[in-house]
Order: sequence, then C-alpha cells, then structure tokens
Amino acid sequence: MTAPIGNPLDMFRLDGRTVVVTGASSGLGDRFARVVHAVGANVVVAARRADRLAALAADLPGTLVVAADLSLPEDRERLAAATAARFGHADVLVNNAGIGGKVAVEQEQLDDFRAAMELNVTAVWHLSKLFAPGMIAAGGGSIINVASMLGHVASSPVKQAHYCASKGAVVNLTRELGAQWARKGIRVNALCPGWFRSEMTAGMEEDEGSLRFIATMSPIPRMGEEHELDAALLFLAGSGSTFFTGQSVIVDGGWTAR
Repeated sequence: MTAPIGNPLDMFRLDGRTVVVTGASSGLGDRFARVVHAVGANVVVAARRADRLAALAADLPGTLVVAADLSLPEDRERLAAATAARFGHADVLVNNAGIGGKVAVEQEQLDDFRAAMELNVTAVWHLSKLFAPGMIAAGGGSIINVASMLGHVASSPVKQAHYCASKGAVVNLTRELGAQWARKGIRVNALCPGWFRSEMTAGMEEDEGSLRFIATMSPIPRMGEEHELDAALLFLAGSGSTFFTGQSVIVDGGWTAR
C-alpha cells in the first residue's frame, strides 16, 4: 500500500529535536549550527573558543554553549552531561571538530600525528559512545561524522598524511557504528566535504595556484560554497534518512568521481 504523501519538506524539519554540533566556533560548524537552528532544533554548540560560541549563541536563541577542548576525555564527558541536564538527550550528534595541516611525512611529528588521531578519530568514537545510550532510550537518533573526501582518496600533492589517515578511519568507524547500532535505532553516517572554505583551507580561496589546481582537477571547477552542504546535513539529521546508515555522503564537486 502506498504511503500517503504529506509535505516532503517536513523531512528536513527538526522541530523540538536536540542537535549537538562540535567544532562550532568557526567555519562549517558555525554554519551547521545556524542551519539546524533555522529548521527548529534545540542546539548545543561546543568548541574551545568560548567568545566565538557566545557570539554564535547570541544569534541563535535558546542555544546551549559548552566551551570544551574535545581532545580531552573529561571535556567530552562534560559536554554529554550538560546536554542531558538541559535537554534530556540528544537526537542528533554532529561530530565536526577536527584538525589538520599541510606537512610532508618527513617533517611530520609523532605528537602532531597523535593529536590529529585523538581529536579526529578517538573523540568521534568517544562522543558517539557517550550520546548513544540517550538516543537508544529515546527510540533512536542520528550521528553525523564530518569526515572528508580525503577519507576516500589521497590528498597529495597537498601533503597531510595525518589528516587523510584520520578521516579514512572516521569513514570506516562510521560503517561499523552504523552496523552495530542500526537495530537500536541509531543511524550513523559520514558527511564528506571536498574543498570548502574553512580555517583549514584558509587562503586557498584567494590563491591563484590553489584555485587553478582545484579548477583543473575537479569536474565542477571551483571550491564549494558553504550553503552547498546544508541539504546533505539536513537529510542525514532528519526523517528523510531513516533507511540510511553506515554511508558516506560525499559533497566534493565530483572530485572522487574521477
């Protein structure tokens, strides 16, 4: 029997749902927080820079700010506790916090590699583990791990082995958590941007060589605009993706299709 068709746009609404966005003090995380707030969500934002979070929250009434260094286990636990204290549980967790830089392997330091893995991978695992019980008790939820197209392909000649390794790990962690938690009602998917403006890509949008490199290599010959991740984010967060888990949504202008 065919299901009735209501308003398809309702699948992108998040009215009354609680969405946690990490790494929300700048770039994509700031945008993600604004987008989910615009469609009705209760928003929790976390990052190290409290002043930037406060400025963001001033634009988003009702937002809970948790200043936290998510490379630290105790701060991850404090974020989960603060969310539970205010909202009971999270319906959506957006694991966006991450670090990366350009450096050849020969100059890469062991401590820097470890730091990237701690924030980009271990924190994603730990936060997912912390928020999952509340989601399960509430009947389900969605975890969105912000990985990268560079979790699927190499970045060279842009040299960043630590970043590619960590994002590749996030992609496969997403598959495994999606498989483990599917029957408990939690969907786990990865959002994998290509070249978008952020603190990690700062300067590329004004550098002729970088823009020429992107235009030459990408089927859509430009960097992505920040709004071009909005629909993918809301699809993964909302009811439109209830039969979708363990997958990567790659928004990269066709870069990985070559």
